[in-house]
Amino acid sequence: MRPARLGPTDIVLLGAAGLRSRPLRVFLSALGIAIGIAAMLAVVGISTSSRAELDRTLAQLGTNLLTVAPGETLSGDDAALPEESIAMIGRIAPVETVSATATLEVSVYRNDHVPRGQTSSVEVMAAHTDLPSTVGATIHSGSWLSPVTATYPGVVLGDTAARRLDLPGIGVRVWLGGQWYTVVGVLNPAPLAPELNSAALVGWASARSYLDFDGHPTTVYLRATESQVTAVRDVLPRTTNPAQPSGVRVSRPSDALAAKQATDAALNGLLLGLGAVALVVGGVGVANTMVISVLERRGEIGLRRSLGATRRQIRGQFLAESLLLSMLGGAGGTVLGSAVTGAYAYSQGWPTVVPPVAMAGGLGVTLLIGAVAGLYPAIRASRLSPTEALATP
Repeated sequence: MRPARLGPTDIVLLGAAGLRSRPLRVFLSALGIAIGIAAMLAVVGISTSSRAELDRTLAQLGTNLLTVAPGETLSGDDAALPEESIAMIGRIAPVETVSATATLEVSVYRNDHVPRGQTSSVEVMAAHTDLPSTVGATIHSGSWLSPVTATYPGVVLGDTAARRLDLPGIGVRVWLGGQWYTVVGVLNPAPLAPELNSAALVGWASARSYLDFDGHPTTVYLRATESQVTAVRDVLPRTTNPAQPSGVRVSRPSDALAAKQATDAALNGLLLGLGAVALVVGGVGVANTMVISVLERRGEIGLRRSLGATRRQIRGQFLAESLLLSMLGGAGGTVLGSAVTGAYAYSQGWPTVVPPVAMAGGLGVTLLIGAVAGLYPAIRASRLSPTEALATP
C-alpha cells in the first residue's frame, strides 16, 4: 500500500496545527525570537539613524569639499588658473558640484566721497551663481545673484563686509570699482568659506562688463562623492591646468572625512557582532522549543507512523513547525525593532533610518536559523519507530 502524498500546503497546515495545539509555548518561544531580532534590528536602526545624524552634522563641516587655487610657476612667478578650468573640473565623474570666485583688483566704498585708502578691508570678488549651493552659504537678507542680476551692477555682501561698510540694509548703493552697485543681498557667516564673510560678491558677467575682469578664477570650489574625494584630489592638478599642473594648489580632504570613515568602520563591526549574538540566541530558542516538542509528542508521532506516515512526512511536519515559529518571531521582531528605532530616533531629533536590507536580512536569516535549528528535532522525530513512540508513556 502506497503512503498518502502530502503536498507543500498540507505540510504547512500540519505544522500550523502543531503550533496551535500549544499556543502559550509558541507565544513564549516566538517572543524570545522576536526580542532577539528586535534587539538586533533596533541596534542596527538606532546606529544607522545616529550615523545619518552624524553624516548630516559632518556634511556641514565640508567633508567632501575641495578647493583649487593657483600656485607658483617653476620660475617662482604667480600662476593663473585657465578660464576653462571650471568646466574641465566639472567633467570629472565623481564631482557633484563646482563653482568659483575670482579676486578683482578693485575696491568698494560706502559712497564715492570716501578716500581711496579707506577700503575697510573688504575684498571684491566675481562669483558664479551656483556658489552658495557648493560652499553651503545661506542668505541673511535679500537674495543671491540670479542669472539676470549677475549681469547687472548688483552686489551681495558677506556679513562682515556689510558691518564694515555700515549699511542700513539691502537696496542701497555702494561705490564699487568706479561704478554704482546696488546691494541685493547679505550672506550669513559661511564657515566652509570664511573668505566670503569679508567680501563683496558681484556676478561673473557683471565683472566682465563693468570691471575689466579677464575671466581667470582665483578659487574653484567643488564637492565630490565622499568615497572618491582622495582620487579626485589626485587628478585635480592635471585636470585644472594640463600644461602646468605644478602651478595648481589643491586643499587636502577634511579631517572630518577621516573621522567619519573611522566611525563607519567601528559601527559596522559593532553591528555585525551584536547581530550575530542576537541570531544565535534566537536559533537556540527555536532548537530548544522543537526538541521539547518532539519529546512531548512521541505518542502522536508513533500514531501517525502507525497510520502510514513516512519518515519524510514526519520530518517535513516538524521542519514546517520550526520555520513557522521562526517566521512568527522574525516578523514580530521586525515590527518591534522598527518601532523602537522610530521612537528613540524621534526622541533624539534624529532622522529615522531602518535599512530595508537589515529588515529583509533579519527575517531571512531568522528563517535560515529556524531551518537549521529545527533540522535535528525533525530528523530525530522521523527516526522514531511506531512501537518505540507508542511505548513511551
